[in-house]
Amino acid sequence: MNTASPPELVPVGDAATRDAARRLIADYLAWVAAEARTHYGLSFDTEAMLASDLGDPTKFYPPNGRFYLVRHAGRYVGVGCLKRLPDPSTGATAELQRMYVEPAARGLGAGRLLVQRLLADARAMGCRQAKLESLKCLSAAHGLYRSAGFTEVQPYAGNSMQDYQAGSAAATYRASAVFMELDL
Repeated sequence: MNTASPPELVPVGDAATRDAARRLIADYLAWVAAEARTHYGLSFDTEAMLASDLGDPTKFYPPNGRFYLVRHAGRYVGVGCLKRLPDPSTGATAELQRMYVEPAARGLGAGRLLVQRLLADARAMGCRQAKLESLKCLSAAHGLYRSAGFTEVQPYAGNSMQDYQAGSAAATYRASAVFMELDL
C-alpha cells in the first residue's frame, strides 16, 4: 500500500460513505466473530450489530456520537465510531466502538488518528470519560489504547456486546474481554 500520503478521516454521512462503512464494519464483525469463536467459543449476532450500527441514526451520529472512515491512497481502509453511553446522572461517558483498520493499511497511523479524533470529539461533546471493550486476543489494539491513556477496568454496565449474544454467554464474554476507560 502507498505510504507516501497520510491517512485522513472522513465523516460518514452520505450514501457513498455509508456503503464504505457497511463494508468495513461487515469485514470487522466477520473477523472479530471468527476470533471470538476460535479463541473463546463465543458467537455474536453480527447481522443485528451491522443493522444497528448503520440503521440507528442516534447511535454514532451527532449530537450523541461520531462515525468516521479512514481514507488512504484513494480507498477507504478503516472505520471508527463513538457513542454516548446512557448515563442518567451526567450523560458524560462515551464509548469507542468498531475500531478497525484493514490489515494492509495497518502501521500507517490510521488507528491512532481515529482514537485521537474520537477522544477529541468526546471532549467536545462534554464527556468526562471514554470507555471501550475489546477481546483479549486483540492485544495490538490494547497497546494503542494504552498509549492513548486507557487503563483496564472491571466490566461496565451498558457494554456494547450484551445485546448481541445469548444471555447464557455473558459470563464467558466478560472473561474473554478487556474493558478499558480513560478520564478525559
